[in-house]
Amino acid sequence: MSREWFNQARFGMFIHWGVYSIPARGEWVRLIERIPSSEYERLAWEFKPERYNPEEWVTLAEEAGMRYMVLTTRHHDGFSLFDSAVSDFTASKTGAKRDLIAEFVEACRKRGMKFGFYYSLLDWRYAAYFKGPEKDFEGWAGFIEYVHSQVRELCTNYGKVDVLWYDGGWPWDAAAWRSTELNAMVRSLQPHILINNRSGLQEDFETPEQRIAASQEPKRLWETCMTMNDNWGYSAADRNWKSARQLIHNLARCASGAGNYLLNVGPQADGTIPQPSVRCLKEIGAWMRVNGEAIYGSERCPFGGGMIGLTTAKGNLVYLHILRWPGREATISCVKNRVLSARLLTTGQEVQVAQDGDRVSLRGLPNRPLDPYDCVVALELDGKPEAFRYDRHVP
Repeated sequence: MSREWFNQARFGMFIHWGVYSIPARGEWVRLIERIPSSEYERLAWEFKPERYNPEEWVTLAEEAGMRYMVLTTRHHDGFSLFDSAVSDFTASKTGAKRDLIAEFVEACRKRGMKFGFYYSLLDWRYAAYFKGPEKDFEGWAGFIEYVHSQVRELCTNYGKVDVLWYDGGWPWDAAAWRSTELNAMVRSLQPHILINNRSGLQEDFETPEQRIAASQEPKRLWETCMTMNDNWGYSAADRNWKSARQLIHNLARCASGAGNYLLNVGPQADGTIPQPSVRCLKEIGAWMRVNGEAIYGSERCPFGGGMIGLTTAKGNLVYLHILRWPGREATISCVKNRVLSARLLTTGQEVQVAQDGDRVSLRGLPNRPLDPYDCVVALELDGKPEAFRYDRHVP
């Protein structure tokens, strides 16, 4: 089922790439700097990504432990990376002379990587978008036909697509975008596709941005998307990189809420991913090779990680992610189960367990953490994890 792979994946790569990578000041440069259309559209003829090799992108995603990839097919600036019959502002009809999405799809399929298409509903080139359906009824109708046509092309021309990731619906509602009709068409063409919640309809999964916010509905799919620095698209002067430790903690926090972490890279104009992103993703990948069992397919655990970290669960296993190392002994509470055993994922070493009612102490830990990012202890329980209320009276 389409939900099952998404629920197992937990970690994916988001990719923001387009002609905005040439000025290299982020993906909103056209609007923020009020660049005239004639000037901005000349960039499309300079956009010739001679080092674009999507197989290298897929390899990097695999090395990082990512299980799916989502690429911007068209961002708010209106430039399409795919061949479109309803637009001339596309990679295949300008400088690149290539359908860059087709190459991405082929690379993902070759390696068995799940993939999705990001598509911006808005397009800054259309005055009707700014005016809206009430002020420009005819212009809006033509604009909506263009949007629906492009989504149809994406769902028709590239075989099976795993995810459709809308963006840019503001300030108009689902009725204005004709989202019910649009998504019905998508599902008729792609019956197994997962659709996010940014077309004004709830659909399959929630997408908090730059923040981790687990769905309030326990069985509802959700995914936090986040940048590695301060921009989605490539910005040459943005050196505010998050550390691998920060990003691993974010990944663990998403997994603890049974959610996914979609971590962004912004390739340069030539198609290469900036080296700080590459180095960080490889660090995360090294951690995932040891600790991935605590992330992939994770479930919510009803008791937490106390004062030292957080928990993920899978069947009768609970993974204690120690983010703040306590020294030789660690304690968690509200555990209703009996803990049968414990081991450090880093080494496989058994850990002493002492249980007094709902309080579980792990003893004989190393003085210092064996993992500098997130040291995980796997606890085997006598059944699926259950918890006492943490705010009940303490005797």
